[in-house]
Amino acid sequence: MTSTLALEGVTKRFPTGTVAVREVSLALEPGDFVTVVGPSGCGKSTLLRLASGLESVTGGSIDVRAAATSYVFQDATLLEWRSALRNVELVGELRRIPKDERRRRAQEALDLVGLTGFETQHPRQLSGGMRMRVSLARALVADPDLALFDEPFGALDEITRLQMQTELQKLFQLKRFAGLFITHSVSEAVYLSTRVLVMSGRPGRIVAEIAVPFPYPRPPELRYEPEFAELTGQVSHALGEHS
Repeated sequence: MTSTLALEGVTKRFPTGTVAVREVSLALEPGDFVTVVGPSGCGKSTLLRLASGLESVTGGSIDVRAAATSYVFQDATLLEWRSALRNVELVGELRRIPKDERRRRAQEALDLVGLTGFETQHPRQLSGGMRMRVSLARALVADPDLALFDEPFGALDEITRLQMQTELQKLFQLKRFAGLFITHSVSEAVYLSTRVLVMSGRPGRIVAEIAVPFPYPRPPELRYEPEFAELTGQVSHALGEHS
């Protein structure tokens, strides 16, 4: 099977001389959801920017075989003067999709993330969780083969964060894109992923890979099962050894 995303020996050295990541290799196949965890400043977000093409490598290679790639940032990054529907439509506008078709797709995406009835609301009228749902809808409307997530739930309150995790894994089950997700939360990583990669302190390297065997969809109650606690313990132990 051809990988949707493949990194081989990737290193990133900034002009200041700082080496953010060193000799990182990973591969995502269609239907993989891989989460990267590691200590602050270890290069997790840099790795995502390299995968997206926003940064260039200084060593190694990156091969992306995706017709469409979506990037979900830490902030919802919505246009304040546009309604929820018009924010989601933006992708279609940039791709010059006819108005009726892009509006239909945007409405379907909002329906998928549970925002039916909020189409005309502007970002300032929405809660933090709703704004992030709009951001997810905007990412999904592109029907991506590869979806990149840079700590998208980090700024949300705990209850909303848990709800968004449940929603995202349902969307992943439905769409089955290849996903690369960055987070500081070990529990979030295990709940969402097919695999968890643990990075060392800077310069970041992959020091552990832990498979997550739970089938989708994953109920919220999974977080309280002994098997879930065992896996989070394995990830936490790997983090502690290499921070």
